[in-house]
Amino acid sequence: MNNVLEIEPQKIVDRQIKEKQKTVDYNTREYPVEVIVYKYLDGIDKEENEIFIPTYQRDFVWDVERQSKFIESVLLGLPIPYIFTAEGEDGRLEIIDGSQRIRTLDKFMSNKLKLDKLEILTEANGMSYEDFSSARQRKFRGVSLRMIVLSDKSDEDTRFMIFERINTGSKLLNDMETRRGIYQSEFLDFLDKMTKTELFKSTTAFTEMAEKRREPQELVLRFYAYSDNRENYKGNVNDFLNEYVKDKKDNFNTEKEYEKRLTDVLEFVKENFENGFLQAGHHNKTPRGRFEAIALGIYFALQEKPDLKVENTDWVGTEVFLKTIGGSSTNTITNLNNRIDFVKNKLLASG
Repeated sequence: MNNVLEIEPQKIVDRQIKEKQKTVDYNTREYPVEVIVYKYLDGIDKEENEIFIPTYQRDFVWDVERQSKFIESVLLGLPIPYIFTAEGEDGRLEIIDGSQRIRTLDKFMSNKLKLDKLEILTEANGMSYEDFSSARQRKFRGVSLRMIVLSDKSDEDTRFMIFERINTGSKLLNDMETRRGIYQSEFLDFLDKMTKTELFKSTTAFTEMAEKRREPQELVLRFYAYSDNRENYKGNVNDFLNEYVKDKKDNFNTEKEYEKRLTDVLEFVKENFENGFLQAGHHNKTPRGRFEAIALGIYFALQEKPDLKVENTDWVGTEVFLKTIGGSSTNTITNLNNRIDFVKNKLLASG
């Protein structure tokens, strides 16, 4: 009897596995370095290159040391991780994981990279591609790299799942970059636009790397998602934001209202918060918890009192406020509501 009861769940799991496997359609290819670089460069000016880097991955973030170590790995014949691509209807391959590697290969072979800080091939430090012998150059060009190609038969949800898991494993894509790759839309372009306004720039600060990884867009997205749908937040930020962006991909036709919503908040910040969203004027990082608390606290306070005026906001420097926006489990439902309501109530009480 027990065996019968145990078999049924197993059948259910097997059925689900088979069902989900059908949506994951991919193949594995292998190309020499020379071919990969050619497919990347040929037609790049007209955006007709067979292997291309999507707009959300335009930035080249590897420094010389990291580029050099990658080239060293190729020279030594060490295992290189798969390049991950997605095939479009036109047959072109969009690079999902591997853009830094391909661009490094291009830089090296075009003599725009001098190897530096190598710890194994120490004699190669200071060398460019042209400094190696013809035989070594030929062997380098002939090294084969493996590529996984996700076909255009896979649906959007499957692609997102795979992109997300690449991100989890490699950290080459963060959540915002992944969304940009899957849910490209007018709404995501709008987020870019709002992060480039003078008001946003004057009240926030980001390192160069944070900007490249689209941290400003992440903050603006959180503002809109929580201001629209805070009551439906279940504690998983990534899932919550993904669903919101997915919805906005097909339901975004109120740009003026959304622009005014954030602009009103930013103007309030500029007028009443000496350091904007920063803890101190010299800081170059806008903490997520702090941004959410202040931006959304202001938004919900203005919803209750549109003509709100406050005498001071000195409480943003208190230990109570810092404790409210920080600590562990920052993204639980309770903590999110606590930090937003803390700011909202402080503003309404002082106004």
